[in-house]
Amino acid sequence: MPLKRHHKVMIGGVSSLLVIFIVINSILMYSLFVRQGTHYTALNQKIDDLEKDTNTKISSMSATLIDVEQELGTLGLQVGSLDEDLDLLKASTSADFSGIIEDAIKSVVTIKTDVSQGTGFIVESNGYVVTNAHVMEGATAAGIITYDGTMHNVALIGADTEMDVALLKIEGNYQILRLYNSDNIQVGEKVIAIGNPLGLQFSVSEGIVSATHRLGANGLYAYVQTDAALNPGNSGGPLINTKGEVIGINNFKIGSGESLGFALESNYVKEVVNDISQQELGENLI
Repeated sequence: MPLKRHHKVMIGGVSSLLVIFIVINSILMYSLFVRQGTHYTALNQKIDDLEKDTNTKISSMSATLIDVEQELGTLGLQVGSLDEDLDLLKASTSADFSGIIEDAIKSVVTIKTDVSQGTGFIVESNGYVVTNAHVMEGATAAGIITYDGTMHNVALIGADTEMDVALLKIEGNYQILRLYNSDNIQVGEKVIAIGNPLGLQFSVSEGIVSATHRLGANGLYAYVQTDAALNPGNSGGPLINTKGEVIGINNFKIGSGESLGFALESNYVKEVVNDISQQELGENLI
């Protein structure tokens, strides 16, 4: 009898320990579940807050670049049609370009912000414009003037600061400039740079390709060297061949030397623009 009772006591003890273990384990699992739930709730809240903050910043940027009609009135824009100046532009270049300037100029735009001025060109008929990213840097108000003298509000679609390329958008339908395959550029071929040097709208300078695949500040051998005159305000404008195609986007010059201008080669321009449009629009643009 004592032995059987001892066995019962042992069995009862083990059962009690088992019950206690199950209860403690259940409490720990519930506690872990609650902690994980709290963690996920906090994480979701952070994601929601970040998304709201990002949307707010994007909306703010869009607002400052689109709704700027009143501010643009103070930017000193000289708006006028180019019709009466076309003959002068044609006369400023050789016969190689006289036949294409009238068409090319229709796709070039003046970009004016509250901190700088530059040039751009239309690459898609419904108003997508390419320029240098540094033209838009620090801007809180911006406008675009097309060749007919019309001033447009502008939206910043996206930018690649390393390659110094920005994609903008204006409303309307326009004639475009096509990008040439820059792998086929020949040293010595004639080119023109169209831009707004020193605030002089839609000026043209002629030169030749001095070299290709020059090294830029971004470490890439991606630049056409030209002796066509480039000055402040030319940034973002097209470097055009005798076929009226863009071989590069005018980017920078070396100030210590003469006739040392550089344009990002058109194949790189196309790649960057499509990268931006894929991210922002979900498709290749050009």
